[in-house]
Amino acid sequence: MPVSAAPSTKTERTRARLMVAAFELFSRQGYEQTTVAQIAAAAGVTEMTFYRHFGSKVQLLIDDPYDPLIVKAISEQPAELPPLIRAVRGIRLAWHGLPITDEEPVRERVAIVAATPSLLPAMRASTAETEKAISEQLVADGTDPTEAAIAAAAAMAALMTGLIRWAVTDDGALGAAVERSLDVLEAGNG
Repeated sequence: MPVSAAPSTKTERTRARLMVAAFELFSRQGYEQTTVAQIAAAAGVTEMTFYRHFGSKVQLLIDDPYDPLIVKAISEQPAELPPLIRAVRGIRLAWHGLPITDEEPVRERVAIVAATPSLLPAMRASTAETEKAISEQLVADGTDPTEAAIAAAAAMAALMTGLIRWAVTDDGALGAAVERSLDVLEAGNG
């Protein structure tokens, strides 16, 4: 999930231009039909500049810098709580700390990923990395490794399903979608 804020440095402004150009091209001609060269040209930079900011076209859409925030928030949950509840409450706490001011780029990004079958492996890999980070924190806090892995997988599956449904249905606010996804898990296990 990207955080939207006014870009202040030259690097942030360049990244923002690249993302705007990419999303315009993706919506006009599709993800698969859009090349890195087209994105760079539309943003007024070279392909080399594109690759300095994004390792690949996929990274424009599958970028998850939030694992450390999630892990920290989970570590702050009481260890006596069940692992799934610790994961859910940690994700919720991390979510509340994100300064997302513009939901539309998030919706657009998730909708493109959901509609592009070739991106699903990258999305799964990103989700698996987050699951691993959550599981490792739960284990470090004393949870059985199998229970930790199951709790992490359940939390991420609920979160990703909620985000995708939100993006493709244009249903409500992003925050409400995240909260609803986490509420489903917590209500059944609290």
